[in-house]
Amino acid sequence: MTETASPSPAIWLRILQYPLVRLAIFGTIMFYMLGFSNNFMGQAAGDRLLQLAIVIGWSAAGFAVYSWLVRLIERRPVSELALLPVTVRELGIGLVIGAGLYTASVLVLMILDIYKIVGFNSISYLLPAVVMALSAAVFEELLFRGVLFRIVEEWLGSWVSLFVSSAVFGLVHLMNPAATMTGAIFIAVEAGILLGAAYMLTRRLWMSIGFHFAWNYTQSAIFSGIVSGSDADPGLIKPVIDGPVLLTGGQFGLEASVVAAFFCTSTGIILTILAVRRGHVVPPFWKRPQA
Repeated sequence: MTETASPSPAIWLRILQYPLVRLAIFGTIMFYMLGFSNNFMGQAAGDRLLQLAIVIGWSAAGFAVYSWLVRLIERRPVSELALLPVTVRELGIGLVIGAGLYTASVLVLMILDIYKIVGFNSISYLLPAVVMALSAAVFEELLFRGVLFRIVEEWLGSWVSLFVSSAVFGLVHLMNPAATMTGAIFIAVEAGILLGAAYMLTRRLWMSIGFHFAWNYTQSAIFSGIVSGSDADPGLIKPVIDGPVLLTGGQFGLEASVVAAFFCTSTGIILTILAVRRGHVVPPFWKRPQA
């Protein structure tokens, strides 16, 4: 019995499927969608409910556009955005661990008498941070893990991808108002490894989205911290923070502290080890068996 070979993709599709071309197409579109999200929020400043509606709608559009690109160009199911039941489980794990990591970092500062609670604001202060945290979590994870990490990993393997995506993720944070190179390096190591490892382990984006949202939200809405060199908006807790920059992160925020680096990097390493044990490490193309 002879087998009929499947027809080769059209030349235009093979060009679009080349890793560098996909990085350019997917990355440009997701980057501009992130920029538009921030723009829309700025235009709706002062109306929190409108901002929230815009971010929810635009996030849904981001997922839809990403899924459309994957189906159109890569011609496969969008497994990294698989829905129930994995969505609830992995997103929930990410939310709990992300909030726990930031809370643990603050507790260390409280024990050292660096972070002092002097009062509380109204519970309504918990709402504004939802908007920015949701926008950053959705679009930055689609861009840096869904596009950059995934495509580089398919091409050059997991370890190169983890290094490249972490470095780019850190450098992009230099665009923030009070950004520093030290802060960017800390972000690259602690967040780059943590979020990249979450994708390696699950092969989906939900856990990294949960990590990203919970960290930013807990930082801003609850503990009134500076988020990655951006302006600090008041949250539920009124704090006085006084201590060495190495422990507080200074004007960049707690991400640039050795405390957060210890907790987040340790968690990222644990997730990486679990991914290795599950056989989820992708070798570079030159080490793969030829079909």
